[in-house]
Amino acid sequence: MSISMCQNQPHPNVEASIDKGYRDGFGHWHDTSDETLQAIVYAMGGDTAGPDSEPDVLVVRLGESLEIDGPADLRLEDGSSQRIESRLPADLPMGYHLLTNLASQHKTHLIVAPGECHLDPTMRSWGWATQLYAVRSENSWGIGDFSDLSVLAEFSKQVGADVIQVNPLGATSPGLSQIDSPYFPTSRRFINPLYIDVSKLAEEMRADVSGFAEAARALNANRLINRDEVYKQKFSAFEQLFGSFDSDDGYVEFLSECDRSLGCGTLHSFAVFCVIAELYGGDYRTWPEEFRSTASDAVKQFAAEHERRVTFFKWLQWHADRQLKDAASRIDIANDLPIGFDPGGFNAWQWQDVISSGATIGSPPDAFNSEGQNWAIPPFIPHRLRAAGYRPFIETIRANLRHAKGLRIDHVMGLYRLFWIPNNMSAADGTYVNYQHDEMLAILAIESQRAGAWIAGEDLGTVPEGMRERMDRMNILSHRLAIFEQASPDEYPQKTLAAISTHDLPTLAGLWDGTDIQSVRDIGRQANEEDYEYML
Repeated sequence: MSISMCQNQPHPNVEASIDKGYRDGFGHWHDTSDETLQAIVYAMGGDTAGPDSEPDVLVVRLGESLEIDGPADLRLEDGSSQRIESRLPADLPMGYHLLTNLASQHKTHLIVAPGECHLDPTMRSWGWATQLYAVRSENSWGIGDFSDLSVLAEFSKQVGADVIQVNPLGATSPGLSQIDSPYFPTSRRFINPLYIDVSKLAEEMRADVSGFAEAARALNANRLINRDEVYKQKFSAFEQLFGSFDSDDGYVEFLSECDRSLGCGTLHSFAVFCVIAELYGGDYRTWPEEFRSTASDAVKQFAAEHERRVTFFKWLQWHADRQLKDAASRIDIANDLPIGFDPGGFNAWQWQDVISSGATIGSPPDAFNSEGQNWAIPPFIPHRLRAAGYRPFIETIRANLRHAKGLRIDHVMGLYRLFWIPNNMSAADGTYVNYQHDEMLAILAIESQRAGAWIAGEDLGTVPEGMRERMDRMNILSHRLAIFEQASPDEYPQKTLAAISTHDLPTLAGLWDGTDIQSVRDIGRQANEEDYEYML
């Protein structure tokens, strides 16, 4: 897909999606300055003809009959077609279809969706929220892996737990200087291969990796995880194992599974990205110009010349997927979807026509961050995401529901609006940009029902009016934390994912003994004692 970028007067629909101001966490109103408005319009591409000339999006409730401007050709998700004269039939299948007006040839992405996400009305369960990298055992290679998750799953079932929520499992770019945060992946779709149990893989292949295992297991003695050392040991072992892969019995199975369920086209692109990143670094924006476009002839030639290394990265994803599937067969797994991804990583390279390079997202000033936050994450441009039929969003949700029975969406308010911060401006200078939440919620409902998985939205912080009520109607669980709750039990919502705290807030122990507030002060940050007293 290639959408032109015109730097003239903005289309009114582009400017209308930008809020005129915002109220911060202290209750203070901030007008959107002309400078911020112009910078965000520019960051959206400054399109003049954008929204009207691009494909539209139409959401239809499953079972609904709707009059349209016909005649039109309707191409269903399964590839079949039918002619529509003036009314959509009520028996259209759930999914993503394409309407083409036969007179104007204007295209409309048709989303036929149920009214709510999957949720078993009898479900009442408990479990752990875990950071998989920290779930280490004596067999771990310096970091928790999928076999450790399987062991935790078996223990959890024994003590009556029903679910394990894991941190985001998204891949990081290859090479040293591995990113510590799981909320800044190169890809939200593919899996970090550091979670593969190398010893289990070697056992299946009847291979010996003991020379690497000893050094890797010695890393368990360190309280902090050294991802670069883990990477060195695991990738050395991976490369040795892959050396015998061509003659392995699993080779044919690998090729078949790649084509059938891993999304071979996108997986191929991801693997090519990884190989280029090994040579030129994990930020595609610093690569030689000819490699910065996914569709360039240079990228295609590079992939052909490095076919075996490309296959190596596909092979890693295949084994990561297999081991995650095995762990998920032992207990319900709930995945965690981060709000975004590395601006120089694979997702940014893959979707550069629909994301902004002129702004990042964050949050306004509040009691925990008096200057606001800049997460250094690129936002999707609303009208371009719609023009793409929401494919990036659909693929991401679907991948994260694979093998999962639940999905926690970090900062679910992002389905409604995101706080854009133009490049070279402070977080306080940003403002909100609105998205078509009805369309994105419809996609969530489709993917949730198809996977038979519940959805929870992390709705902490400043929430748009009416959002929680809409979540409740759509069977999307609210996320509530004990450290913030002050109301009486009868005010507590029934459809809730409840927890004591989260990964980025104080632990109960840290609140109780005062170590958390001291840690904040130790790094030179302001700590408001009243906020800590409130949480206790």
